[in-house]
Amino acid sequence: MDFETNVFVNCPFDDDYIGLLRPLLFTIIYLGYTPRIALEALDSGSPRVEKIARLVKESKYAIHDLSRLKAKRKGEFFRLNMPFELGLDVGCRLYGSKKLKAKRCLILEEERYRFQAAISDLSNSDIATHRAEPELVVAEVRNWLASDMEVRPKGPAAVWGAYLDFMGVNFDALTGQGYSKRDVEMLPASELIEDMQKWVKDGHT
Repeated sequence: MDFETNVFVNCPFDDDYIGLLRPLLFTIIYLGYTPRIALEALDSGSPRVEKIARLVKESKYAIHDLSRLKAKRKGEFFRLNMPFELGLDVGCRLYGSKKLKAKRCLILEEERYRFQAAISDLSNSDIATHRAEPELVVAEVRNWLASDMEVRPKGPAAVWGAYLDFMGVNFDALTGQGYSKRDVEMLPASELIEDMQKWVKDGHT
């Protein structure tokens, strides 16, 4: 896979986030990039941190969603995986080779300024806010990637519309193959990415 078009995705993998993860992945693919995510390959024998470090090193771009920094329920631990992986990415850029110093990242949060209470070192950084709204995720990711592209891609509304078209077509295709609604909802990330890539490659843009 090409370093120049790889986008490492660092985000929650819980059920509440799946409605944001799918359009996020689709936007990356729609704009001609390749999402790299820890769920792309299941290998219980491979230490997770080694897999993450490899994906970070292989990707020029990275998207880090820090929206789980704060616990939502009493007694719940807040999530440290996302800030840890952001740290790996920043360290890779600061101390890596000349190629790695060209890395770029987009930091997402659900609420504006909340991150400052948890990671004050990010103060004065440009943090994008999505308010847990899928359309805003599409807009933020599209606008960030577009800023580094030679040819301006279609606007956020068009990308969102294409995503909805894909989801409808893919649901019909999968259920036609014997998948239940629950099966479609639980589709592994690697298969979902493959379906998205094929749909875009077939010219549905």
